[in-house]
Amino acid sequence: MSSLSRELVFLILQFLDEEKFKETVHKLEQESGFFFNMKYFEDEVHNGNWDEVEKYLSGFTKVDDNRYSMKIFFEIRKQKYLEALDKHDRSKAVEILVKDLKVFATFNEELFKEITQLLTLENFRENEQLSKYGDTKSARAIMLVELKKLIEANPLFRDKLQFPNLKNSRLRTLINQSLNWQHQLCKNPRPNPDIKTLFVDHSCGQPNGARAPSPANNPLLGALPKAGGFPPLGAHGPFQPTPAPVPTPLAGWMSNPTTVAHAAVSGGGAIGLGAPSMPAALKHPRTPPTNPSVDYPSGDSDHVAKRTRPMGISDEVNLPVNVLSATFPGHGQHSQAFNAPDDIPKTVVRTLNQGSSPMSMDFHPMQQSLLLVGTHVGDIALWEVGSRERLVSRNFKVWDLSACSMPFQAALVKDPGVSVNRVIWSPDGALFGVAYSRHIVQIYSYHGGDEIRQHLEIDAHVGGVNDLAFSHPNKQLCVITCGDDKTIKVWDAASGAKQYTFEGHEAPVYSVCPHYKENIQFIFSTALDGKIKAWLYDNLGSRVDYEAPGRWCTTMAYSADGTRLFSCGTSKDGESSIVEWNESEGAVKRTYQGFRKRSLGVVQFDTTKNRFLAAGDDFSIKFWDMDNVQLLTTVDADGGLPASPRIRFNKDGTLLAVSANENGIKILANGDGIRLLRTLENSLYEASRASEALTKPTINPISAAAAAATSAALAERASSVVAIAGMNGDTRNLGDVKPRISEESNDKSKIWKLTEINEQSQCRSLKLPENVRVTKISRLIYTNSGNAILALASNAIHLLWKWQRNERNSSGKATATLQPQLWQPSSGILMTNDIADSNPEDAVPCFALSKNDSYVMSASGGKISLFNMMTFKTMTTFMPPPPAATFLAFHPQDNNIIAIGMDDSSIQIYNVRVDEVTAVCL
Repeated sequence: MSSLSRELVFLILQFLDEEKFKETVHKLEQESGFFFNMKYFEDEVHNGNWDEVEKYLSGFTKVDDNRYSMKIFFEIRKQKYLEALDKHDRSKAVEILVKDLKVFATFNEELFKEITQLLTLENFRENEQLSKYGDTKSARAIMLVELKKLIEANPLFRDKLQFPNLKNSRLRTLINQSLNWQHQLCKNPRPNPDIKTLFVDHSCGQPNGARAPSPANNPLLGALPKAGGFPPLGAHGPFQPTPAPVPTPLAGWMSNPTTVAHAAVSGGGAIGLGAPSMPAALKHPRTPPTNPSVDYPSGDSDHVAKRTRPMGISDEVNLPVNVLSATFPGHGQHSQAFNAPDDIPKTVVRTLNQGSSPMSMDFHPMQQSLLLVGTHVGDIALWEVGSRERLVSRNFKVWDLSACSMPFQAALVKDPGVSVNRVIWSPDGALFGVAYSRHIVQIYSYHGGDEIRQHLEIDAHVGGVNDLAFSHPNKQLCVITCGDDKTIKVWDAASGAKQYTFEGHEAPVYSVCPHYKENIQFIFSTALDGKIKAWLYDNLGSRVDYEAPGRWCTTMAYSADGTRLFSCGTSKDGESSIVEWNESEGAVKRTYQGFRKRSLGVVQFDTTKNRFLAAGDDFSIKFWDMDNVQLLTTVDADGGLPASPRIRFNKDGTLLAVSANENGIKILANGDGIRLLRTLENSLYEASRASEALTKPTINPISAAAAAATSAALAERASSVVAIAGMNGDTRNLGDVKPRISEESNDKSKIWKLTEINEQSQCRSLKLPENVRVTKISRLIYTNSGNAILALASNAIHLLWKWQRNERNSSGKATATLQPQLWQPSSGILMTNDIADSNPEDAVPCFALSKNDSYVMSASGGKISLFNMMTFKTMTTFMPPPPAATFLAFHPQDNNIIAIGMDDSSIQIYNVRVDEVTAVCL
């Protein structure tokens, strides 16, 4: 179905709901499968209408679609079974067991046996796992919480839980616009047009001059419209539109002073600013109206569920989103159909392994590829993204414990765990600051390359230091901090002396945003109670007091040119928003759309190029044009992102750092960013070649000196070398310019420039542990995660070698320095292909691995087999020969679609979900 047809279904759904055709609405929701109405689903579960619950679900998923769907149906049928047992209706319970629950026996036979044994108990609560089962009502409520988690995590529902943001009576509006257009095309348009039907195009008058019936008798519109145009369709009679809710003011900009008693508060204009050039946002706070909300139920959930990474084959389905070049599985925003601008960094060019989870990142303001990182265990690191080199790595350590407060020392003794809350560079890049979750801020000075020095350590706040910023009030560099003790403090960046303490927040201060405008220096601050305050550097207290959208975790940022102010916040219920503020009026100017209904974490955002906004949400990065509230595009960075990834642009907006799963950092680039990194790679390569030439015997010492000078001039850090162990045990020094395989750029055409392998000593060999049942390997492939090798032997048996994560191999990736394990599940079964009547030695073996390494599709001359890589179980077999499969390939965006090359030269496109061939290419 085309996107316009899909949108028409949503318009019809809205119309049916407005006209109160409730049963028809839910029937269309189910048959179209476009919108899952969570509210309706909840009601049916609470009422125990199990047949309707399963019937409604069937429009969106089947039992065996994926592990989430299987769990959903199992929980429903288990509850139905337990209710029958609780009513002592044994015959009904047996019927449910045989008819509904037996299907799960093939997946977990032990569980099915345990469920069956409940029939032998007088009260199933005698079972230890069911001992806390309450009454029917409470049990349904508890189950519903679990069901909502599963539905929100299920990729088949990800674009179906939120109804599009439509104005009221949108279908009527479109029809009315069409009628007006038709009226304009009339040869003899009447000032008071008359509508008799919508079944044919409107036309005024008759060729013979006969008049149409009086519009007063028109059953559709009723009263006469105004001359010159049609009234809105539905203004009368049965099409009466649903009244729009009265806009309520956004609880925020307070025109009256706060009731909290502190020195700075005063009423009216006499707030002590003095200068008439004070930014209007600080002088005239005002309450803006909100937009009317959508009437139609949106299927939102009260539970904020944490999605686990999809494991099953259907979990990798990429449902259509955005009609854009970069998409994310299951994301369901209905944005404009146009490609993302090339200015947006959306190509993954680097993957860095930090070693611990990144909490905050910041690019150097001058050196565009120098990335500062702070992690959840208190580590900091400095990366040269161009060479993939970690220049600096520091574990958390208090520099001078004796100078710290006793509460801090006591806290460290009780719990030494410390996390980084914020890392940030000073405006000139000479300093960088680290704010920790315990009391202190550390300031380092940066001297180029890998040289950093301890500069200041400040015991700044009681509790966590939640944010850190640099500013230049009175032309003096200062450090601004905020913390759990509800204060904002300003420190001299040279000496560490405290200059100001701002008090007035009633909750921990979450973020600070210093800025200047019209020669006025000020600081915005946000607290966890949703309050936003503004301060001048004068110890006279806050100038304004208002509430941010979301009223919880909010950060503020200006555009690069300092002319536009934005804030991003997440409420305790997981509702996230980005808004632009009208500083001249102190009001919300626009609210950007496209967030997940319930964000699975606190959303971070950033701005770039005075044009784009970006936020990490729903396992992806979402982009907006600053001038358009509709979502511009969504990028999943090839997958592997957490629910709310942390993001940071470099100053030019050419690179974007994104936190990834497994302690990773992905670097995304636009065209300019790719060229920047390529230039750095080329210079490092040339420098490494010159450095390598120095290690070879030379006749002319002058030539060696010249080569050394050339090397130093080409790359500042190319002197770093590594010893590569050779097969014969010796070592050879080479410039450390070779990227790890898992971190290579998408631009594989330039890898040859990085290094040349022309000697045996540059390689290492490793013999994998043998399997006595295997004589010859026919096919071999690395897993997509890079931590295992999968092989298909000539006797149709699959072998899997895995590298374990340990002290010698912290990444867990494939390496020749450590022996992998020949892995099998505890059941001891093997993945063995069907060989039919053919000799597998004569067959053409083939296999393909799913994108997240969860499944392998394979054939050895017989039927095609689908195996679960976690359990080695055979999920299904299909397509017996002839013809036999000789090549297999998963669709890059939908692992339910498989291209199969046959030995009769045909290619068949097979859909696993419906178990049928959808196309044949000859």
